[in-house]
Amino acid sequence: MKLTEEINKRKTFAIISHPDAGKTTMTEKLLLFGQQIRSAGTVKGKKSGKFATSDWMEIEKQRGISVTSSVMNFAYQGYHVNILDTPGHEDFSEDTYRTLTAVDSVIMIIDATKGIEPQTIKLFKVCKMRGIPIFTFINKLDREGRDPFELLEQIEDVLEIETYPMNWPAGMGKRFLGIFDRYHKQFVRFKGNEEEEYIPYADLDKDSYLDLTEQPMYQETLEELALLDEAGDPFSLDRVMIGEQTPVFFGSALAPFGVEVFFNTFVKMAPSPKPRKTADKIIQPDYDAFSGYIFKIQANMNPAHRDRIAFLRVCSGRFERGMSVKLSRTDKTIKLNQTQQFLAASRETVDVAYPGDIIGIYDPGYYRIGDTLTDSKEPIQYDELPQFPPDLFKRVTAKNVMKSKQFKKGLDQLVQEGAIQLFTGHPYETLIIGAVGELQYQVFEHRMKHEYNVEVQLESIGERIPRWLDQKEVDVKLFDERNMLVKDREGQFLVLFKNEFALNWFKDKHKEIDLIDLFEVNQYNQSY
Repeated sequence: MKLTEEINKRKTFAIISHPDAGKTTMTEKLLLFGQQIRSAGTVKGKKSGKFATSDWMEIEKQRGISVTSSVMNFAYQGYHVNILDTPGHEDFSEDTYRTLTAVDSVIMIIDATKGIEPQTIKLFKVCKMRGIPIFTFINKLDREGRDPFELLEQIEDVLEIETYPMNWPAGMGKRFLGIFDRYHKQFVRFKGNEEEEYIPYADLDKDSYLDLTEQPMYQETLEELALLDEAGDPFSLDRVMIGEQTPVFFGSALAPFGVEVFFNTFVKMAPSPKPRKTADKIIQPDYDAFSGYIFKIQANMNPAHRDRIAFLRVCSGRFERGMSVKLSRTDKTIKLNQTQQFLAASRETVDVAYPGDIIGIYDPGYYRIGDTLTDSKEPIQYDELPQFPPDLFKRVTAKNVMKSKQFKKGLDQLVQEGAIQLFTGHPYETLIIGAVGELQYQVFEHRMKHEYNVEVQLESIGERIPRWLDQKEVDVKLFDERNMLVKDREGQFLVLFKNEFALNWFKDKHKEIDLIDLFEVNQYNQSY
């Protein structure tokens, strides 16, 4: 019974958004509710040396953006909350994609002034692909923004998901009065200075609230609510759980307003840990044996100690510090003595963990992303995490050839973290790194210089279209600079095509060669 109780308490989720939509501010507010911090630092606090708690890497503090995925956990209203704060910057790494494999639900933040932006679409598609329940928070109601009906319509049209507004705003910007909380049947009045007043619907007829209810904006909103009740879709938690409907909340993370109502509703509705797929079966969270998989590896979280931490999502059973487990890939037995939980850069030793929890394991170089750890007598190997194809490619060398040892160590560790992907030119052994966006190269250069004391030379070969080859031997004469033949870390051949024209020309010319689009493979295979 104890295991089931602990599983039901867990709420493990990620926060996704476009840059500047308010994701880091929202994270700070949730940490305040969890009494993890006394005041919220924002990315605008750089001059005072006050930074957002979830931004711990030096380059994040310098630039005011999140470029790695932080993990934070705390107790809240009887639940055990695990937040994975993903990068929102448009040039994020596949670390973000992998983080989304370790969560049970997602909070999607949309800027009310801008609506849906490109990054939101990209991240939403990964969530949709995996059937992850999505809760939407439309932020920045304290500013003049787009019409709420227009925002709902955009979500439905662009993201192709049904919406259900859990609350409805009365005005916005300087005209903002508060929100009608449709779910709890109360009006939450915005009083400024971080003050909110909760008024049950039944009390709104009282004379003491005439200063609110007689305002034209209030009356106008009542008409909008009547329209929603009559023409809107009914709320279905079952449809939310399979990713077909998203509950929508309006508010302001910065003010803050509506965040507490939203979070209280979210923790009650959000799913507890789900079953997980292995190669040949489904493992339930209450399965007796401990099991989990590594979805992220981070080197040098503490530069003074040059440490390396593997982030593990507990999938079943009970974890206890000091237990012996098997690494499924190698069948090696490992004793887990050094284990931690996180509040961004702060770490505490964890003695016990349950399904849904994220723990950090000291990595002496044993682990790879996607590895399964278990104390089960039966073999368990969770489905390999998807590899996402990069968009940009650059040749990389050390500026100082005398530092080749440090160069190789830094390159190996950062590749194992998943910050970048490494490819080797064939038949010539040039090193090529691939990334989702330009920022990842800047992070790579910064970390190589500051953590491994190596300056690197990067030579762009531009945007490329990668296609994998399902064969062990190829005719190298078929390839050139336009259609570049390389190998990935596993020794698999792929071709980096210069553009769509080069790809289509090659397809027509060599119909006998199968070209594999990894993103399409992921969409087909990775849905839970």
